[in-house]
Amino acid sequence: MSAISGIANLQSITASQQSAVGKAETIKDKLGGQTGPDITGASFTKRLQESLNSVAQAQKNAAQSVVDYETGKHNDLTKVMVDQQISSIGFQMTLNVRNKALSAYQEIMKMPV
Repeated sequence: MSAISGIANLQSITASQQSAVGKAETIKDKLGGQTGPDITGASFTKRLQESLNSVAQAQKNAAQSVVDYETGKHNDLTKVMVDQQISSIGFQMTLNVRNKALSAYQEIMKMPV
């Protein structure tokens, strides 16, 4: 009797796995073959550099928006404020990541060898 219940359990597990695979294929088809970011090709330093460049570009955009508003090229104050907030949040995030990395480095250096 236990062999029959074991076979029934295996069949149930197999059916669940097939259902999950079917759902995954359906989602993949709906996405049209899109894939996520390539995490195997980019190194940590490259991603970090790209992030820092992105923050720097946001700061340049915010500064340019302010100059454009002050010189009268654009009259959209909300765009200026949004650009400044994006720049500020990016800088704060970068600063927090740096602080966490520095804290982790200091903790590692305190570890006995």
